[in-house]
This record gives sequence, C-alpha cells and structure tokens, in this order.
Amino acid sequence: MRLFGYQADEVIGQPVTILIPPERLDEEPAILDEIRQGNRVDHFETIRIKKDGSPVDLSLTISPIHNRHGEIVGASKIARDITQHRLSQERQTLLMGEMHHRVKNLFAVSSGIVSMSARTDASTEEIVRKIQARLEALSRAHQLSMPSLQDGEVEQQSTSLLALLRTILQPYDDPGCLEIEGADPRVDGAAVTNLALLFHELATNAVKYGCLSANGHLHVHVTETAEEISLLWRETGVPLPSGDIIVGFGNRLEQGLANALHASIERHWEAPGLVVSIRLPRDSLAQ
Repeated sequence: MRLFGYQADEVIGQPVTILIPPERLDEEPAILDEIRQGNRVDHFETIRIKKDGSPVDLSLTISPIHNRHGEIVGASKIARDITQHRLSQERQTLLMGEMHHRVKNLFAVSSGIVSMSARTDASTEEIVRKIQARLEALSRAHQLSMPSLQDGEVEQQSTSLLALLRTILQPYDDPGCLEIEGADPRVDGAAVTNLALLFHELATNAVKYGCLSANGHLHVHVTETAEEISLLWRETGVPLPSGDIIVGFGNRLEQGLANALHASIERHWEAPGLVVSIRLPRDSLAQ
C-alpha cells in the first residue's frame, strides 16, 4: 500500500472503498460483477485517493482467484501509477492543439497582411514589396515565440518589453495605426517566449476581428512599479461584437500563458472598441 501512503496495519481489514473517490464508488460493484463471471479486467484507468487525500491516476488489472475446485474465492488486483503517462498525454494534446491553432492563425494573419497592404493606391511593385517586408517581420516575430536551441540546449533569450511589442506588431504597422509607449523593463528567459506568444495571440485577434482588420488604431501603454508591470492594450475603431463571444483554443492558450506568467488579464468593450488590461509581477519577467 506504499503507493497510497498507508502502512499495512492501517488498511488490513478496511474496505477498499477508503481508496475510492465518492464519485467513483459505482466502479467497484461493476468490477466485482465482472470477477464473479470469471472475467479479467485489464488496464482499467481510473483515479484513487491517497492517505493524504491527493488523487492518483491508476491503471488497474483485476483477475479472479480460483480454488482447487475452480470456484472463484477472491480477486487479485494490480495497480500501476500512470500519473506521469497521463500528464505526458495532456501535454501532447495541448501541444498539438497549439500547433494547429498557430498554423491556422498564420494563414489568417498572412491573408490579413495582404489585405492591409492592398488598401493603398500604391503600385503593384510597391504592394508586393510591402507584403514581403511584412511577412519577413512576421517570421521574426514568430521566432521570438519559439524557444531557441544552442548545442541541443534551450538558449535563454533577453529583450525589453517595448522592443518585444514592436517586433510582434511590426508586420501590421501602417502610418498612424500603432502607438506603443511607456515603461520598458527587461524581459528574460522563458518569459520572452510566453509574452511573445501572448502578444502574438492579441495581435492575431486584432488582425482577424479587431482594429487591425480595418482602419482602426491600436494604443499600447506600459506602466511599472517596484512590484508590478501593467499593460493597457486599447483598440479603437472596432465595432462592438454582435453576438456571444466564442471561447476557443486561443482563449485557453491565452489563459495558460497568463497562468505561466502569474498574470491577470481582463478585457471589456467600450464604445470605441476593445480594452485589454494585463497585470503581472515584475519577478515574472525574469523566469
């Protein structure tokens, strides 16, 4: 019973239900019914409770025990801790979802860049040059959102917050379209990637639905104290949403990044457009 944190004298004679969460108590009668019929239960994945009350992911194999007359007199149960396997599966699912989301967004952003570049009365050659420059800028911004490897090891990145914002938003910079100002603290380590992903997600939504999809304006202002960094992302010239806002993978990714940075994100709609307020501890910029 070491898997569950018990000593032998603590559990001998106790019902097995002390290990089963209340919402899973119906599993044991179903398992016993299979055993009574002489069936073996293989690789049954479930959750059980340790002595300290924490859950543990298990894979159970239960086999009937027969006496010499072939009668079923008990059951043998083998429990394997699959917590790490389950966590690995969840990380893989999240990674695949993120990859799908980012590829889909890159196509949408590329289409938005073409539309933005074609709004002017410039010549075809000038429009092509502008599209190429913006796609190159988008590639540089994308690189910031990916950890870099040096000799097989993750290389720590370092930049400033305003430089990071300008790199992410450069592909969409039309005259009078963007305004980025305020405090400029340093950003190091994994925080560079997490913030780059977060800003890229906000920029992508602005290109697909917000001020960068039309002739709107984006104003980003950063303030700082000894303990906290605050960023106000304000889009104007954006129509208010007409229906319910759908919560998709992008929202889950955004919240996951906020959690990694110990940040809070609040958004609300004003008459001119969208306002996003981000607050994070100064220490999280050097993770």
